[in-house]
Amino acid sequence: MGDHDAQTTGGGPDDAAGQEIEAVVTLRIRVTDWPALRAAGHRAVAGIGFEGADPERQRAGMAAEVDEGPQGALNVLLDPEQLLEGVPGVELLGGALTTAPGDSFEPDFAEVFPLDLPPDAGAGGWLLTPRTACLLHEQLSALSDAGYDDVEEYGGAPVEPGEEHEWALLGRLPRLTWRQDVPWRRSMARAFDDLAGDLADGRWPQPRCPAEEMALHLALDDAAAALEDEPDHIAELMEELPAHPYDYDWEACREAFLQDGGVLLLEDPGADGIEDPESEANRELGLGDLRAPAWFTSFEGEEPRDPDRGFRR
Repeated sequence: MGDHDAQTTGGGPDDAAGQEIEAVVTLRIRVTDWPALRAAGHRAVAGIGFEGADPERQRAGMAAEVDEGPQGALNVLLDPEQLLEGVPGVELLGGALTTAPGDSFEPDFAEVFPLDLPPDAGAGGWLLTPRTACLLHEQLSALSDAGYDDVEEYGGAPVEPGEEHEWALLGRLPRLTWRQDVPWRRSMARAFDDLAGDLADGRWPQPRCPAEEMALHLALDDAAAALEDEPDHIAELMEELPAHPYDYDWEACREAFLQDGGVLLLEDPGADGIEDPESEANRELGLGDLRAPAWFTSFEGEEPRDPDRGFRR
């Protein structure tokens, strides 16, 4: 221990002064609270000592960049000069910061879902292949975006019968959800992101609550449709991923990922109060509790999602 302490607390090499170092930092960031991030960006702008002609105009321009969105705020907060301001003994010689939307950081599905697993590693020998995972991830992400788009366009306005096809996502959900408020709708959009995150991390997208179950059903339907409707796009998307006989076996995905009875969520009996587990119609169909809060209540035996994970949009 004594030798280790002497090495880590010593003065360092005698010729360290004047040494030039290139530091490369790669960060992948999820925005969980845009108002808080924007406020932090404005505080950073207020603390910068602008020089040259018209400093206040420079400050106003940077503040406007913060207001444009999370990338603008991060461009301020992660600026090389800001990062090194509190680091003693170094001088910034140059540097640049580049940020990009998260969709430019696609997971390497060939790496997170390898095909060279032992024969018994999958479900009865079945494996979730890189191409299946990639296409399902794309559909989940697209449906999440559609949900957030609906919230931005319609807020808490109800989906009216006959107008459901005008909505990007929420009109596809059962009628018992059509009058839910904005927090519920944002949580529904996040359910798609939660499953997409499972895939990005190399986990099977097994729903943990009714909302995620619905999300997975819709994504599987859309993935199957995309194979028929967008063959050129799918071919380009899969160009770098290995092919496998199990690719795009959506029925196997349903069997592997979904709990029994989940398909009933796709049916819309339309009876008033059917979401209440005490109603006669609900008991007759065995639907269980489909009241608004229950959509995000974890199934028995499933670990709840992190309540502090925030929202992508």
